[in-house]
Amino acid sequence: MTSERERTYHHGDLRRAILTAALDVITTEGPAALSLRDLARRAGVSHAAPAHHFKDRTGLLTAVAAEGYALFADALTGAPDLRERGVAYVRFAATHPAHFQVMFQPDLYRTDDPDLLAARARATDALRAGVSDLPPAGRGEDDRLAGVAAWSLAHGFATLLLTGNLSDAMEGRDPEEAFRALAGMVFVPEKRRDA
Repeated sequence: MTSERERTYHHGDLRRAILTAALDVITTEGPAALSLRDLARRAGVSHAAPAHHFKDRTGLLTAVAAEGYALFADALTGAPDLRERGVAYVRFAATHPAHFQVMFQPDLYRTDDPDLLAARARATDALRAGVSDLPPAGRGEDDRLAGVAAWSLAHGFATLLLTGNLSDAMEGRDPEEAFRALAGMVFVPEKRRDA
């Protein structure tokens, strides 16, 4: 008797099934726990089937990172300003923790993959646009350092949130609202600086 997952594979959905299983494993056990053989078992296909789509574990992690950067770029692009891009950053990390873990560990994947490079470039452009939209007094003299400051704030907050290190400090606050408050402390609008 053919299982539902095997029928899905024969309809061309094996790649998605393996990616979904990989994301589940990464979320619960971390990227080190990934095994193509285990993912094939979870998807109900032969142990060699995942290699057809990903070649090896590094190829699978490259696909996870590329997909993550594409989703990340989409999330950032819709934000109207730098603060809301930071909120989108935090929201992305909270809703896509497996992608987030892999994306920022380039030793796990092929950094020269064309799909990954294109998606990462889109995300970088979206982040940089948020900094360039700040008034000069709000970003200082060096746009790149302002970008690093914004990235550090959003990434640090998201990482601390995901690892449970903000539980006491948050005191039940909504993470997105807490991030908005933090961003307001760091990137003070021009009017408030002059007051």
